[in-house]
Amino acid sequence: MAKINIDGVQNVEISKKIPCEKPVMEQLEIMERYTDAYKANQHEDKAKREIECLKTIYPTLFRSIEDDDLIAGRLDFLPIGFGAVTSVGGVGHYCVFHKLRAFKEQLPESEWRRVDALYDFWQDHDVKTLYCQDVLNDTTTGRFIDCKYPFMATARLSGMMLDYQKLMRQGIDGLQQEIESRPSNPFMEACAQALDLFKDVLRRQIELVHEAKQGKSAQRIRELEQMEDDLDFLLDHKPATFRQALQLFWLYALCAGCINYGRLDIVLGPYLKQDIDRGTLTEDEAYRLLKSLWKMIENRRTTVNGRIIVGGQGRKDKEACDLFTKICLRVCKDTRYVEPQFTLRFDQNTDPEIMDMAYECIASGATYPTLYNDDVNVPAVQYAMRVPKELAEQYIPFGCGEFVIQGKSVGTPNTLLNLVKLLQIALNEGVDPMDGVYKAGPLSLKPLSELTTFDALYEQYKTVLDYYFDLSVEAQKHSYEVMNEEVSFLFNSILMDDCLGRQKALLDGGVEILGGTNETYGNINASDALYTIKTLVYDEKKYTLEQLNEAALANFTGHEKLQKEILALPKYGNDEIECDELANDLYEYVAKGIRQKGIEAGLGYYLIVISNNQTNTDWGHETDASLDGRKKGVYMNPANNPQGGNAKNGPTAVLKSLARFDAKYHGGSVQNIKFTPRMMHEDKEKVKALFHTYFKNGGCQLMVTVVDRGVLEDAQIHPENYPDLIVRVAGYSAVFVNLTKDVQEELLSRTLYD
Repeated sequence: MAKINIDGVQNVEISKKIPCEKPVMEQLEIMERYTDAYKANQHEDKAKREIECLKTIYPTLFRSIEDDDLIAGRLDFLPIGFGAVTSVGGVGHYCVFHKLRAFKEQLPESEWRRVDALYDFWQDHDVKTLYCQDVLNDTTTGRFIDCKYPFMATARLSGMMLDYQKLMRQGIDGLQQEIESRPSNPFMEACAQALDLFKDVLRRQIELVHEAKQGKSAQRIRELEQMEDDLDFLLDHKPATFRQALQLFWLYALCAGCINYGRLDIVLGPYLKQDIDRGTLTEDEAYRLLKSLWKMIENRRTTVNGRIIVGGQGRKDKEACDLFTKICLRVCKDTRYVEPQFTLRFDQNTDPEIMDMAYECIASGATYPTLYNDDVNVPAVQYAMRVPKELAEQYIPFGCGEFVIQGKSVGTPNTLLNLVKLLQIALNEGVDPMDGVYKAGPLSLKPLSELTTFDALYEQYKTVLDYYFDLSVEAQKHSYEVMNEEVSFLFNSILMDDCLGRQKALLDGGVEILGGTNETYGNINASDALYTIKTLVYDEKKYTLEQLNEAALANFTGHEKLQKEILALPKYGNDEIECDELANDLYEYVAKGIRQKGIEAGLGYYLIVISNNQTNTDWGHETDASLDGRKKGVYMNPANNPQGGNAKNGPTAVLKSLARFDAKYHGGSVQNIKFTPRMMHEDKEKVKALFHTYFKNGGCQLMVTVVDRGVLEDAQIHPENYPDLIVRVAGYSAVFVNLTKDVQEELLSRTLYD
């Protein structure tokens, strides 16, 4: 039996999943067949075991085509199966234990023993459990999302942005021919079988099309016949039309378990322009096809994913890509879905019409597109990831803002640090005041009475940080080692350079750049707390360090005057130079330290991402009061933004603070801001000028929520009146009324500019 049971929530789930189409008994039988295939091949090569398991779920788990689908491809997932991320199933050979227990309750009691047998088996074979056995402990390291710890670690393969251009160039047969031309080994043999299995998926879609024709109108039958023709064509040919390219991309992404999709303007734009130029497709028809894709992505409901990226540098056919971008902007504005996370990369040469359309889309309340400034990000990625410019131009943001290189790198964020909790540990001789547990490992930390200068205090904090940097890079590397020991990620490997060329699986030396990211939280709370200490203890000498710490340990009860004094001090986000410089100093220490640890460990890159995905709220619940004035259990600051309520000098000041962090040291960062519709429309030119200045001054990214004053408050009271109110949480959007009340409160705390 496994030492560690990871039975419990593994990721943020806000959107309600669409239930599996198959009856529960059939679902049980599929999970048993998957488990039997694993057992039968348990001692075989990992690639052979993987393909035999995949054959039990593909194409079986594909579900019926819906009446308004214009491309085929809807996929269920079960509590046991194969995947890359927990958002749609799990990692590698997975069992999501709490979902399996819930599934058990749907069965008659006479069948419970069958589920119990599955549960017991996967306790010893679920990939994430195997990882957790190795890295979790009772003090420093918890699993995602167990917020008692200052450091959380997980195993996942997030942000896989595959080389779909290669898929388009070669088609299925071309990929098979490439595999046949290379030296053979178990991995290559399994890749060939995976492509055969993919053809079975196409054939199953054709069967589902036939089933969907029954009783339909003549118009709908014509649409389905077009779908059938495209699927049949793709069995033996590379795509020749926009519809075929779209169809091939989508089905492959599903089989690979990819929940982010990359630069689709580059992949699909040339087909779109070709068809429109030939007169075989109209822009309105293309709009309908992309609208269908949008709905398909929304229905997967992965919460923080579904990235479609358009625009920016490094595109060969700019005209075709821009045509695709403009149609996507129309779809985004009209659908107003939570997903896909539609993303626009731009630079000073971007078509002004595209920028205007993006602005109008945001102003409408869609929360998309998110904006990424290539004039800043391309050179930043070039430095941070140590890659040439032509590769840096292919950077892709995913999830909550992390960067990868499309088709070239793995950069999954499998480690997370709470900078506030680490500061509290440094202030309390290694003890976390939230639970009284010593969490500083082998470190021997000085009492506060011996920290007679700010530099001494800061150095003690850095000592704690350094120790956790070491834990982080070790955990990141080990996540890859455990996953690689168990699986090959065949479908992903086929479309990642240069797995086929090297005849090696993705994490087995196949991918060209094996990188990673570390999500940091509470960075601004921590820097504001340092500013408090520096000002009140060492500069003004109004209090001792012991007095400040005592107030925080008491949650400021009996110290209300001091808390008020702390809250009145300058805070990051107000263009206060000294405060912002301290925030930047902490940022650079953490960012450079993590990056250097990655280089020393042999990773292609290991970078912080200044992230947020409601973990700032969840982790805040398990974090003691901090010396920026934040009380015990209160949410921490979101990503790179000031703590809620602390931005008091207007949007220009907050954007000036945000722009001070040098992007070349991180692997992605999130900047959120809220405006009223009045400001976005009546002061349109002022807001556009504000954005332009921010980006010109080094702003790397921006995410905008547009909402009327009082609407969010009313939505808390009358949620039934706001079923479609979308807000920007951080790196992702969500329907406001679907969020828990604590996350809603954190959003309400952010300044709304009017």
